[in-house]
Amino acid sequence: MVITDSGLLKGRDPVEMCRRAAAGGEGATIIQVRLKDAPPREVLALARALVGALAVPVIVNDRVDVALAAGAAGAHLGQEDPPLDRLRPHVPPGFLLGLSVGSPAEAERGRAWPADYWSVGPCFATANKSDAGAPLGAEGFRRLAQLAPAGTPVIGIGGVTVANAAAVVRAGAAGVAVIGAVWGGGATDPGAAARALRAAIA
Repeated sequence: MVITDSGLLKGRDPVEMCRRAAAGGEGATIIQVRLKDAPPREVLALARALVGALAVPVIVNDRVDVALAAGAAGAHLGQEDPPLDRLRPHVPPGFLLGLSVGSPAEAERGRAWPADYWSVGPCFATANKSDAGAPLGAEGFRRLAQLAPAGTPVIGIGGVTVANAAAVVRAGAAGVAVIGAVWGGGATDPGAAARALRAAIA
């Protein structure tokens, strides 16, 4: 999962960059629209554009209403967002609802909610989420992932790179979610960065 970040994109066209990240079926397999400080109208415009441009599913961070209006595949929610059990009856069949989990207490709360996947982290130190907790490490990720309901895929997020992605998968992750590894630092080619991550966890 590649997550958009306007700060790291630094003016680059997000639709074109996401198209490169997902190109050829060898990179990103899902795109999450995350524009934390943008008005809903802007998030909706980007989500609609990505839905129209990409062959992979697009989900929207935090906003189920925007995801539905954009025709997106789903939404990713945090612990402070409306509970998934309240939302599930109001979304179409097959609409994905993902949940962030960062502690045993959040895992215990989340076990009762009908999430399609858990996003567990931060696995490692990250500068891309100001309210992220202390890094879990691979073993901490493993412990939290084991608390997910049977059959619920768990993905690792937070500081995931080509160098450490395989450790997260070995700890039980079905996949990884990334921001900086594709958009930041020396990652000038999002397609190559996404393909390298896919290869690392294969």
